[in-house]
Amino acid sequence: MFGCLSLLSVQVGIEEMLSRMWESQPRVIRFPRKHQRSSVANGLRRQKRDWVIPPINVPENSRGPFPHMLVRIRSDQDKDVGIRYSITGAGADHGNMFVTQPLDREERASFHLRAHAVDMNGNQVENPIDLYIYVIDMNDNRPEFQNQVYNGSVAEGSKPGSSVMQVTASDADDSTTANGMVRYRILSQSPHSPIPNMFTINSETGDIVTVAAGLDREKVSQYTIIVQATDMEGNLNFGLSNTATALISITDINDNPPELTVRTFSGEVPENKVNVVVTNLTVVDRDQPHSPNWNAVYRIVSGDPSGHFTIRTNPVTNEGMLTVIKPVDFEMNRAFMLTVVVSNQAHLASGIQSSLQSTAGVTISVQDVNEPPVFPDPDHFVHQIVRYSKLSDPANWLRINRTNGQITTMATLDRESIYVKNNVYEATFLAFDNGSPQASGTGTLQIYLIDVNDNPPVLIPREAQICEHGRPNSRINITASDVDADPNVGPFVFELPTFPAIVRRNWTISRLSGDYAQLRLKIPYMEAGVYEIPVIVSDSGNPPLSNRSMLRIKVCPCDDIGDCSATGAVAAAGLGTGAIIAILICIIILLSMVLLFVVWMKRREKERQAKPLLIDPEDDVRDNILKYDEEGGGEEDQDYDLSQLQQPESLEHIMNKPAGVRRVDERPVITAESQYPARPSLPHPGDIGDFINDGLRAADNDPTAPPYDSLLVFDYEGSGSTAGSVSSLNSSSSGDQDYDYLNDWGPRFKKLADLYGGGQED
Repeated sequence: MFGCLSLLSVQVGIEEMLSRMWESQPRVIRFPRKHQRSSVANGLRRQKRDWVIPPINVPENSRGPFPHMLVRIRSDQDKDVGIRYSITGAGADHGNMFVTQPLDREERASFHLRAHAVDMNGNQVENPIDLYIYVIDMNDNRPEFQNQVYNGSVAEGSKPGSSVMQVTASDADDSTTANGMVRYRILSQSPHSPIPNMFTINSETGDIVTVAAGLDREKVSQYTIIVQATDMEGNLNFGLSNTATALISITDINDNPPELTVRTFSGEVPENKVNVVVTNLTVVDRDQPHSPNWNAVYRIVSGDPSGHFTIRTNPVTNEGMLTVIKPVDFEMNRAFMLTVVVSNQAHLASGIQSSLQSTAGVTISVQDVNEPPVFPDPDHFVHQIVRYSKLSDPANWLRINRTNGQITTMATLDRESIYVKNNVYEATFLAFDNGSPQASGTGTLQIYLIDVNDNPPVLIPREAQICEHGRPNSRINITASDVDADPNVGPFVFELPTFPAIVRRNWTISRLSGDYAQLRLKIPYMEAGVYEIPVIVSDSGNPPLSNRSMLRIKVCPCDDIGDCSATGAVAAAGLGTGAIIAILICIIILLSMVLLFVVWMKRREKERQAKPLLIDPEDDVRDNILKYDEEGGGEEDQDYDLSQLQQPESLEHIMNKPAGVRRVDERPVITAESQYPARPSLPHPGDIGDFINDGLRAADNDPTAPPYDSLLVFDYEGSGSTAGSVSSLNSSSSGDQDYDYLNDWGPRFKKLADLYGGGQED
């Protein structure tokens, strides 16, 4: 007989497991007994399947003492015969299983051993059994980053949520347990500009993204981020941690237009010379040097219609070299006034305006040189009088002296006027002589206007929207625009007024850059609605100009991604809860009034229909006016009294009339009523025709059926009719006309038959 198997079962906890593991009495594993029985059919013996031995769990990194017995193998037959035990497999070769040294799960996570039992002669006593030993993981490994230094980049001016880079750390411990679950967080950012938390990291994936606006390469070109990885799902009390460095480079975009260092350049050039550098145009660009965002491109936009000059860019200094490419003639043009514009090879970034300092004027004096003599013009010996007049003056700012051609101003010049292009105002004038024939010529005057600080800055945007709770996205980036030119524009100063005091209690402004600031809530919650927030913006002029602008902010409830919800849009539109309730009540009242009116109309209609009529509606001919397509008679026919034809108000005159005189709507009094056939309840289809014919005969013989055969009495229509009287007609029969056929028409025509048909006399 084989004994029962006693095994170490389920791990209850690491401490409990360790205490059980190293207790003084080792566990005993017995070979499973064999169940045998005789087969009735063929006498063969069948053995029951061996038991499955549960695995043995051993913690790694145990401190001993060693060797320590882990388990003992035993057979129930050792009482009868001597048995030798052995265990084969990696790490074992005898009957008693000992742990001889600390185990490391990261080196080997499990062991598969086989236990054998043989007698002293080497004969197998028991079937071998399989033993599985699993090494229980302990949190003995820190997360390790793949690199100690990570390099990433993001473009300046990127919106919040822009991806930067990803850091990755791995843990050698069991990843299915908390020992190997790594979480990430940012420990520090350097520098703290414009805010100390410009970036955030996904705690599970290690993705680093921007969390705020304001990245400016010209101020901070690189950030250093210290990232920490912690196992135990980020538990800082129990987990093991490690750190790495992330270097984030801010890549350049063309957000800084090139600016010429002065407003007016000057130079000299001798006449009749080419490939001469007249002057160098110096420019400043804060973008990354020697990149398309920095390389300058110069253009001459006015003042050189004949193409005498060009501007080449110095690739090292980025200066513009104004060069003569076509000879100039002192006798034709003693001076040139050019307008030049500088830009970059790359287009400006979206939302970036060209600087007013990207335009400048260049004054070029032409030097006279000795040239061979020429024959004089005959006009030089003719004394002519020249007069002057104005041809074109779009803004009507100038006047010219007709005699001497002196030009003066007669209004204030405004550089921001729509008539000024690139700081230059143009006017044309006419000069004509008194010769015969008269000769004339035109000249163009270009006036370069120097800016003064005469326009305050304007806040942009004028409307914005934020969430009612103080979320990270409950911030508004604001800027300003100024139609003046540098140095009378930015950097701008943004501030909140001291009055009313509630503005500074609820809101705060922080500067992001020279032209941008950020307005955000100071309180954790603000009720949904529309708020007018005053903001004071000042420019950098001397003296500076300020402007108090109102920023209309819609505060609304937001969804999980920070967008204004549908209910929030209604509240933010200026309707509070009370106003919405009032509107709903008004709608309900209006609907109730409409419903009551409909019910009243239906009730009135029922009452009107319930009033009885004196006669059958089908026979009612009262007050009915029949219209015919006839124009009528003469004027005499129009003089009649309709009251004679109206239905009387009462029936007294009818009750007092002599017998025999009746109206059309009076039913005659007859004692014997006509008998109509009764219709059977379930008539046969063949009887329907007979039923209809019987009913028709009964109706024809019924003198009480309308229309009643009674005498009709009409009122007198009046006198003067041109038609004459109908009484002149002879109702007696004359001639050979035969009216006997009226007797065949039934009782309805009996009276006519008696009058005209010569019927039988009573």
